[in-house]
Amino acid sequence: MTAIGVIGLGKMGRGMALSLKRAGYRVLGFDVMEPVCAALTAEGIETVATIGAIMEVAEIVILSLPTAEIVETVVAGDSGILAHARAGAVIVDTSTSHPDTTRRLAGLVAAKAMSFVDAPVSGGPKGAITGTMTMVIGGADEDVARVMPILEHMSAKRVHVGPAGAGHVTKIINNLLCAAHLLTAAEAMRIAREAGVDAERLLEGLNAGSGRSGVTQVNFPSWVLNGAFNSGFTMKLMRKDVRLAERFTGELGLSLPLAAAAARIWAESAAMIADDEDFNRIVELQLGPTGRSEPS
Repeated sequence: MTAIGVIGLGKMGRGMALSLKRAGYRVLGFDVMEPVCAALTAEGIETVATIGAIMEVAEIVILSLPTAEIVETVVAGDSGILAHARAGAVIVDTSTSHPDTTRRLAGLVAAKAMSFVDAPVSGGPKGAITGTMTMVIGGADEDVARVMPILEHMSAKRVHVGPAGAGHVTKIINNLLCAAHLLTAAEAMRIAREAGVDAERLLEGLNAGSGRSGVTQVNFPSWVLNGAFNSGFTMKLMRKDVRLAERFTGELGLSLPLAAAAARIWAESAAMIADDEDFNRIVELQLGPTGRSEPS
């Protein structure tokens, strides 16, 4: 039986670990937060006390971590993966990380006869627990082919977009677009409100035309218009991803006025919308506390 390690057992890591266990793999989990490990142990996942214990057994190691800096520590830190290298192992990073970090770590991992695949995910905790996430994947063809049967149990859609780092480039762009689309869709709803057009009917019209997006097709009907705001993805996380996009595009020397405007609005929203709130609440800047856009 293939043994898979999962490092980072938050909402996403927990869901992925349970999906893999359900698929019949031996899953070992690690997290620096002992209560998180205890909770997952109670759900039937074998948890261990160190990354070294993961590397002794696991052929594939899944990372689900908050930031590029933490990914680097887990892989290259004193007690990290490289300190306990297992030749032939494949590291799959599902975090939203910096492409340069990914490329640097891929080189370090290769020097230890291991492989690195970046496979950042969309779909939230629900997608993780049900194995229905979307993955954009970076890595060598042979490495991606090796882990693909495992990724198939974790996701419904997978797109291999290029070599190591390409997955994280694509994910940064995706999240930047989502962040911007929430702002533009909220402004569209504001126009409809002032013009006396019903929100649901507006969405139906938009989604039948060229102005549609994932935000109008999924976010507004699922989490905004019904007032649910329970996607499982927080303002803090989206602000972090927008900052990452801003940093990355700056490093590329790009001048992107619309992206810069979106980044400014997301940063300034911290004064009005708390970090732990659902990220879809950014629409409240235009639509008020319920998110609904009723005709006036």
